Amino acid sequence: MPLKFERDANGAFKTAPPEAVLPKDGDKVAVLYTNQGNIILRFDPKKAPKHVAQFQKLVEEGFYTGTKFHRVIPGFMIQGGDPNSKDDERGNDGMGGYMKDGVEVNVPAEFNDTKHIRGILSAARSTDPNSASSQFFIMVDANENLNGQYSAYGQVVAGMDTVDKIVNLPRDMGDNPLDDNPAIILKAEIRTWPLEELK
Repeated sequence: MPLKFERDANGAFKTAPPEAVLPKDGDKVAVLYTNQGNIILRFDPKKAPKHVAQFQKLVEEGFYTGTKFHRVIPGFMIQGGDPNSKDDERGNDGMGGYMKDGVEVNVPAEFNDTKHIRGILSAARSTDPNSASSQFFIMVDANENLNGQYSAYGQVVAGMDTVDKIVNLPRDMGDNPLDDNPAIILKAEIRTWPLEELK
């Protein structure tokens, strides 16, 4: 699964969101290889260390492999990370999380001053602020109503074209991409920046 992202004259990725901040050398990034294209995410451990640690741990354990982006809303965001999305039962998508010894592992809220603008990675949760687990969402457009209410912990640095492709997939009444063209995470990796193949 090769990584190829075009750069502009200044070396910035053409598929980065407008306010993307490139990782520093030595920083950890996540690469999501999906059947719709690839996405690179940087992290913000200073603002949300527990969420970053949980996401990186799950990536390294292969937790996200085979999960789908089960909720896509144009003009808003794409949501994934639910292990229930691996099966064919649509009704339980969005209800799952990371389980340990039969108990869901939740991450306490780490609300911060990061604005939920295009490309931001944030933790999905229920009405309980401390209920975030494995599910995450990537913003397609800014939504100020989420600021200070959800734990933002990263940002897309390349592959917003893939995010846009996913959010525009045909979907059902529950905002779930149709079965004949789902958005699947084929593989996820934690890598060290800069990535050799992108130099």
